[in-house]
Amino acid sequence: MSAQQVSIPTPDGAATGLLFTPEGAGPWPGIVSLTDIWGIRPATEKMAQRVADRGYAVLMPHLFWRDHPLRFDPLLKGEERGMDKIGPLLASLPAARMTQDGVAYVEFLSGRPEVEDGKLAVVGYCFAGAMALRTAAAAPDKVALAASFHGGRLVTEDENSPHLLIPRVKGALYFGHADKDPTATPAQIAVLEQALAAWGGTYESELYQGALHGWTVEGRPEIYNHAQSERHFVKLFEWLERTLEP
Repeated sequence: MSAQQVSIPTPDGAATGLLFTPEGAGPWPGIVSLTDIWGIRPATEKMAQRVADRGYAVLMPHLFWRDHPLRFDPLLKGEERGMDKIGPLLASLPAARMTQDGVAYVEFLSGRPEVEDGKLAVVGYCFAGAMALRTAAAAPDKVALAASFHGGRLVTEDENSPHLLIPRVKGALYFGHADKDPTATPAQIAVLEQALAAWGGTYESELYQGALHGWTVEGRPEIYNHAQSERHFVKLFEWLERTLEP
């Protein structure tokens, strides 16, 4: 597996990330892949390369570039991953930063020579499901698909709740929920689906039975669900084929 490290201009400075491409000559359709809370690591790199091998240029930005090295997950080895670790990471990417950075990632990938002209897809995992939705709402003419897998806090009491942005989206939306996820309760999913139905665009929202929050990513056997992770790839490729031209 190989990827090139890239520097991504943003209004706050240069973010870092990895760009994965298939073998052979491009250009290819572009995908921004937003990691879960634990960032870039071998498991997420493997996922990005798998998508790239299907014929896509995949940008995996380092979401926490302001405060942490590119691969900070190894620094947490052996430590319990409670809210004392998660809280500061979440706080470092409030809604405005998610939107600003997400648009910057889309603009950067759109301008790469490896990427075909046209709209891109944005895929978010864990907390970044909300970031994918915010990006699609902020760059509606550039995002053909925003997909969220085990996305958390898509519906909140806040006036900036991600689900309130759905009317601004022009592309398709996909939401794959874990059925055992405290960050996406049945009540929250119901509110999300009401907003999607009122929107009237192209979408799908579904449960992955027996799945826990974070089920797609290898490396944590107490959470990872191989069968449902494979299903998530099937759904992702299905939606990419529907919305992008590989």
